[in-house]
Amino acid sequence: MKPSPSPSPRPTGRRPDKGRPDRRGGKAAPDPTRDIAFDIVEGVIVHRRMLDTSLDHSVAARTAEPRDRAAGHRLAATVLRHMGTANEVLSPFLKREPPEPVRVVLLIGVAQLLFLDTPAHAAVATSVALARRRGLVPFAGLVNAVLRRVAAGGTGALDGLDQARLDVPPWLWQSWGKLARPIARALGHEPPLDLTIRPGAEAPPGGEVMPGGSVRFAAGTVKVVDLPGFAEGAFWVQDMAASLPARLLDVKAGERVADLCAAPGGKTAQLAFAGAEVFAIEREGRRIERLRANLARLGLSGVQVIHEDAAKWRPDTPLDAILLDAPCSATGTIRRHPDAMWIKRPRDIATMTEGQDRLLAASRDMLRPGGRVVYAVCSLQPEEGEQRALAAAAMGLVPDPFTPDELAFLPQARTPEGWLRTHPGMLADLGGMDGFFAARFRRA
Repeated sequence: MKPSPSPSPRPTGRRPDKGRPDRRGGKAAPDPTRDIAFDIVEGVIVHRRMLDTSLDHSVAARTAEPRDRAAGHRLAATVLRHMGTANEVLSPFLKREPPEPVRVVLLIGVAQLLFLDTPAHAAVATSVALARRRGLVPFAGLVNAVLRRVAAGGTGALDGLDQARLDVPPWLWQSWGKLARPIARALGHEPPLDLTIRPGAEAPPGGEVMPGGSVRFAAGTVKVVDLPGFAEGAFWVQDMAASLPARLLDVKAGERVADLCAAPGGKTAQLAFAGAEVFAIEREGRRIERLRANLARLGLSGVQVIHEDAAKWRPDTPLDAILLDAPCSATGTIRRHPDAMWIKRPRDIATMTEGQDRLLAASRDMLRPGGRVVYAVCSLQPEEGEQRALAAAAMGLVPDPFTPDELAFLPQARTPEGWLRTHPGMLADLGGMDGFFAARFRRA
């Protein structure tokens, strides 16, 4: 979702919104942007709900205009991207730990003061008003005093802070090893919009062609549904890294191919446009509806969409190829979903890897002899990537490394083993990319 120029807290060059206390009546004026942001941030850090789920639970969002929902979403994402730094900034001004809802208000205030262009008086006033609307009247004075002190220091409060380190939970930082810093630096920025262009279609004007052929637009500069060609199915949204696993499966016209865990359908579309007979398997009801809608817009009526658990589904006859983009921790998409940093726990990874191994074993059993599978995850965690590749080999799947020629457009993504590994800090000067791991195997 894209916010409107106003009242979004995002830099726009226009006057900020005026959601602040109404001094004439003593009551806070309506401010859906910050109410929605509060609901989202509280949902993430208190209830451990994903950002989009928290948005769905937001009472304020149900009656808000789309522009206010988008602005609230963007403000909440800014808080989550910089939450470690914001807490560090607040620390000297808090003698004791405030209740969680109060901290949420303070975090929203700090995000506006230090990471958005909201004027100090507006950031403080709207935060005090937010506290009052949320029944935190006894803490309104604390919010006012703390945020005024933060405002007085300005962005100088950030001097000397290792923001990249602060804004990543310690367990994730440690798990990323030497890649932690370049990854973390990229996570503080809203990601660009990447499009995959349908073969033979014309790309919308104004984008930058990336290595591999994706067309990129800078964050916040376009609304995808307004781009020429969207309604006609000329392209679909797909991060450049997400486009690589299907490309590396290298399907041929007429091959029988399954896309396991297929929603939202970008990889399915790549396989179908390559001429394959595609079975798109998806078990989640809400996700399968999105898959169907996306395929319909792209005119791909020939894809066989199957509502079933991919670990249990079996084709009538063995398949030539399988794309297994397995459910995972999604830490590779934290640029887009910063809530994942604060919701996921190390124990969640073990649960994910069990499911990934079941899907790898199922893929092996679906293939004809010599058939191939590309295993992929949008994860930065070695347990879900490199370690699963080793597990696949132990299951009897024969490694089929990606060649240097196949990744000549992005050689830094090819590992010594011939696997694919991308991360958000890769091509940072061009806007980076999502984190993906992929490996290819054949059935003996």
